[in-house]
Amino acid sequence: MPVRVGVIGTGNIGSAHVRRLAGQIAGTTVSAVFDVAAERARTVADAVGARAHHQATDVIDDPAVDAVLIASPADTHAELALACLAAGKPVLCEKPLASTAAAALKVLRAEAALGRRVIQVGFMRRYDKGYVAMKAAIDGGSIGVPLLAHCVHRNASVPPGFTTEMAMTDSVVHEIDVVRWLLGQEFVSARALTGLASPLAPTGVRDPQLAVLETSSGVLVEVESFVNCQYGYDVRCEIVGSTGTVSLVDPTATTMHSARQRTQEIAPDWGTRFEAAYIAELQQWADGVAGGIVCGPSAWDGYAAAAVAESCVTALSSDDPVQVALVDRPALY
Repeated sequence: MPVRVGVIGTGNIGSAHVRRLAGQIAGTTVSAVFDVAAERARTVADAVGARAHHQATDVIDDPAVDAVLIASPADTHAELALACLAAGKPVLCEKPLASTAAAALKVLRAEAALGRRVIQVGFMRRYDKGYVAMKAAIDGGSIGVPLLAHCVHRNASVPPGFTTEMAMTDSVVHEIDVVRWLLGQEFVSARALTGLASPLAPTGVRDPQLAVLETSSGVLVEVESFVNCQYGYDVRCEIVGSTGTVSLVDPTATTMHSARQRTQEIAPDWGTRFEAAYIAELQQWADGVAGGIVCGPSAWDGYAAAAVAESCVTALSSDDPVQVALVDRPALY
């Protein structure tokens, strides 16, 4: 019997997930959806034979829903994740787990009290072939002891309402999680730097920005966030070790040599760049739900990333490093 998924949020990423679950993920169907944009939700639901509900909690309580995918705005994530915990239904929550570290901690503690993992957080980069290859090289000792990391996160543009702080909480948070995963370490401090703003940045948004993070072993991690670079979606990562380096290779791109020129296509957006990673993420989650095991990025990962991002935001108004304070990691994780 297929896993019947209810999807909360049918915006860009939510509607894409509905499409993937209905047509590209083995062993799943979409049985229910909700969005505050009711007409859009009905259109998405009709396309896959699902029911459009009037409230988000109706999706969670629906007996025809075995598992829930949360793709609604970030400030709704914690409340909905807690409702899924109360209902005992597995949930894939798009990043962030919560809009604040305190809210993420509340979710973490509720799941730890439950005593079993129900929540997976949508850090899809862990499923990207390039990042997976980097982790294999690091774990295999190919570059020696990791010492430094250099990361780039560039978007062509951002939607209206995007703020300076969101560069950390919505963009850099991906680098925060993937470097934690690559190195197997937590961050202990954060600095944030802003300089000359792009003349094409939205009014009041400081862009680009730099985050400088330090891990528990002293690895320094530099992250460039440039969310209005104009030319495309460009993500890079390099880990520098004591005997070598490993760099992210975009598995979706090809390079052409012609007429004394070398050209490479650049992805227009994050959805195109990480399409294969999203599919791999959803398939693993669906297989886990079917087998009674949730094993992807955890509520702890969501909480830790939120806490580091919050420290980066605080650092935007401080000349000194901001310490990252994490609670003791529960035994469940």
